[in-house]
Amino acid sequence: MIEDPPAPTTGETSGDGGHGPGAGVTRRSFIQTAGLSAAAGALQQGTRAASDPPGDAVDDVPIIGPDPVAVTLRVNGKPITTTVEPATTLLDALRIHIGLTGPKEICDRGACGGCSVLADGLLVASCMMLAVDAQDVEITTIEGLADGDRLDPIQEAFIRHDALQCGYCTPGMIIAARALLNTNHKPTLDEIKAGLSGNLCRCAAYPNIFNAVLEASGQAPIADAGGPAS
Repeated sequence: MIEDPPAPTTGETSGDGGHGPGAGVTRRSFIQTAGLSAAAGALQQGTRAASDPPGDAVDDVPIIGPDPVAVTLRVNGKPITTTVEPATTLLDALRIHIGLTGPKEICDRGACGGCSVLADGLLVASCMMLAVDAQDVEITTIEGLADGDRLDPIQEAFIRHDALQCGYCTPGMIIAARALLNTNHKPTLDEIKAGLSGNLCRCAAYPNIFNAVLEASGQAPIADAGGPAS
């Protein structure tokens, strides 16, 4: 009697892991091949990166580090050169390397506004910006708002309205207010609340803060400036 030939083995359910006679491309062999290919590619890339000297470029992208590098930051109108590690944030460069402690490190994740500075007049969380990326930018901190002994109008308004309690958030809040007034000279109360919404005051001095911004913009303070936006 002639027996039927055995069914072809796909390797998907074979006990030898898909490597027996007749086995085609199986899930296991595909994953193994893909893993080896990825490892080889990573090894090749790592070898190339290791062979490139610091300061060189790969694919026209400059390589910085791993050693500390010299950066020149223009802060409050003056160029300042310092040496930082490539991963140093602008906040740490300002506070630790340059000695400007107005910007405060609070959340260190760009959520509280305590580290706010102006970068070419725009509001920036300095804890979210690398110092090496700030070299061609005009940086203004709270220390640079005053003109000598003459305070910025928003600083004077904060003093008159006692728009602070512990004062820890105040530098960032004033910087945020200045950024708002730079683009909106007479903001409404709702616009002030929106413009300062990224800056947190844990002492809840918001009514006086809002009134200080109103006065600095040439508008009359209002009795219930801390009420919810309509």
